[in-house]
Amino acid sequence: MKRKPNSYNDRFSDEAPRGDEDSGSFGGQSRRQPQSGKPSFLNSATIGILTAVFILGIGIGIAFSSTATISPENVASREFIDRSAPNPELCVQFGASAMVTDMRLYVTLNPFNVYISQPSMRPGCVLRTNNWAILEQRKLIDQNQVRECKNRMNTFGFTGALESQPQINCIYQNDGAKNLFLNQPGSGVPATESQNF
Repeated sequence: MKRKPNSYNDRFSDEAPRGDEDSGSFGGQSRRQPQSGKPSFLNSATIGILTAVFILGIGIGIAFSSTATISPENVASREFIDRSAPNPELCVQFGASAMVTDMRLYVTLNPFNVYISQPSMRPGCVLRTNNWAILEQRKLIDQNQVRECKNRMNTFGFTGALESQPQINCIYQNDGAKNLFLNQPGSGVPATESQNF
């Protein structure tokens, strides 16, 4: 049977645990201080290591993207298309490199159907209209071809090296469909006259 405390001091002396008494604390109970021996999770060494790993990851990502293996199966950059164009230095200086698709379109009327042949892709070049003299100097086109192409406000494109037997065509810029990549809202790239050859 537990005895009733007779006084105020007896009541608090029974509730206080032995060995934890502190003379300066209320009722003999001590205040526990936080232990400073445990290391915190995010100390300066950990933050430094995480920062170093983050910077190293960014550096590796930039290095990988700039030296990525580019093959004909993975045409991922304009530089690869420029290097693959016929006469690449001349093409970049006087025109623009291009990907040329050759295919045939068959249209039947009875019944009405459209058939497309398997397309073949090859590198090509589109010349600016004021640089046609390059083809004339090499005697690859004559005055009649220049006149006919100029009358229709077209330009010339070719595949194959100019030193061998290139295939040259009078081509025109198709503005009917417009460039939907440039007309995207928020792209900030308005279509300009400099995109016309």
